[in-house]
Parts: sequence; structure tokens; C-alpha cells
Amino acid sequence: MRIASTSKYHIKFYFSLFIAALFLLFPSPAHSFISDKEIASFQEEMADMPIGERIALWAEKFVGTPYDPDPLGEYVTKNVIIADERVDCMYLSFRAVELAMSLTPEEAINIALDKRFIDRGRLDNKGKVINYDDRFQYGEDMLDSSKWGKEITGELGKISKIEGSRGKDKVKIISKNDFLNSSSSSKLKNGDFVFFIKAVEKRKVGEIVGHIGIIKTEFKIQDSKFKIKGDDQKEIYLIHASGVKNKDGRVKKVRLYDYISSMPFIGVRVSRFD
Repeated sequence: MRIASTSKYHIKFYFSLFIAALFLLFPSPAHSFISDKEIASFQEEMADMPIGERIALWAEKFVGTPYDPDPLGEYVTKNVIIADERVDCMYLSFRAVELAMSLTPEEAINIALDKRFIDRGRLDNKGKVINYDDRFQYGEDMLDSSKWGKEITGELGKISKIEGSRGKDKVKIISKNDFLNSSSSSKLKNGDFVFFIKAVEKRKVGEIVGHIGIIKTEFKIQDSKFKIKGDDQKEIYLIHASGVKNKDGRVKKVRLYDYISSMPFIGVRVSRFD
């Protein structure tokens, strides 16, 4: 089937490429992110796209952004909602969803007060957060809260059970080997959240999730006639804030298979916003 087809699928495909091209017009941030006006413009352009595609495109906008070396997270230390100059994996997750689910920069802040907190965030009269002690500090708590989409781990592949922690008994995951040796990745969609699971003996403070990334899918261009042949031509990428606290790093976009193959984690859990 030629991409030039006028089917709804290809119209949607072209529109996604158009939005992605717009994002490339703006360089990665050096000292600050794009302006509220530009954010609002992108939000308007993406308003009719599926939520997963919006999440993936916003995450991609952060590619190249320096890693946040603050052990707590710069946004927590400064008691602010927006700290786009440097990001860690949790902030990247927060911000991509907040921007994707909102129609204005102001609405994104309101969504942040829900999504980042176990209960709800509160601001003082200067716009500073006054209860970051109520924030999500563990990826597994985000996943189990129902605020971060529906968990679809069981729909992707063979499930294994590992020991939990912090009051959680057993945790269901897809092991690294099962993920690599199955069709699990082919079932992933734009904007899916992958929560990477630490081995029990490597947990420092009882954390089960050691890292978070966001899925971005793209179609390969097979030849000069721009043909595609179904899922075998779909490339799956992981967008994640890659770094270690107190060391250099940045937001990267890498092939998911390559990352899974060499990652220090024992498996994954996955959630999806519908």
C-alpha cells in the first residue's frame, strides 16, 4: 500500500509527521524551554490527536535536554511545577503527560497538581508548591495509583512474579528475557510508559521501579517509493532521561530493543493512557 493513499490511516500518519517536523524546528533547550506561547500553539495543533501520540511527541521535544543532577529533583528543591531546563526520568514523565492532557500551559499546571501527587498538590500565593512531601517518589506508586493510565503488562506477554517491598507483596512483571524473546514490543503504542524493574538485591531504599521511559513508534522508509508493509516496518523507540544523579546525562531517544538488551534491570511493567 502506498503512503500516498487518501485513507484515514495515512492522513493521520502524514499529520503525525507534520507535527514531528514542527518540533524539529525548535532546538533542544539550553537554559529554558520554549515559551508558553509556543507550548500553547503545539497544544492546539495536537488537540485532536490520540493522547498517546501527544505524550510521545511532547517527550520527544525534550530530547537533548540535560539531565537533572539534583538528588530530589530540581523542581522539588525549588518547590516549582515547571523546571524544564534539566529533567530526570520522573519529571520527564510528569511533564509529557501534563502538556499532552492540557490545552493551555495554565491547564498543564492544574493537571500537574493532580498527577504528581498521591492526593493533590497545593500552591501558595506566589505559585510555589507547599506540599511536595505528598508527591510520588516511587515509580511503582505512580503505576499502582490509577492516575498513570491502565497497567497493560499482562496484555503484552508472559508474566513472572518477583518479591515486592514497602508493603507490596508480589509484583507481576515481564522479565527481560521474556520481553526480548517474544512479540511484547510489537504490542506497544505511542505514549506507553515503561517502568523498569530493579532486582531485589539492588534495591537501595526499597524501590521496585528503577527507571521510567516513554514509547515512540515510527515507520521505517523501505525504499524510494515510500512503501510500508505493516508492523514489520514499525521501529520502536524509548525516550528517557539517561543519567546518574551528580553526573552528566541527557534525554535520549534510543531503539527500545537495544536498551532492553543492555539494561541493568530485570524486567518491565507498562501502562497506557487511553
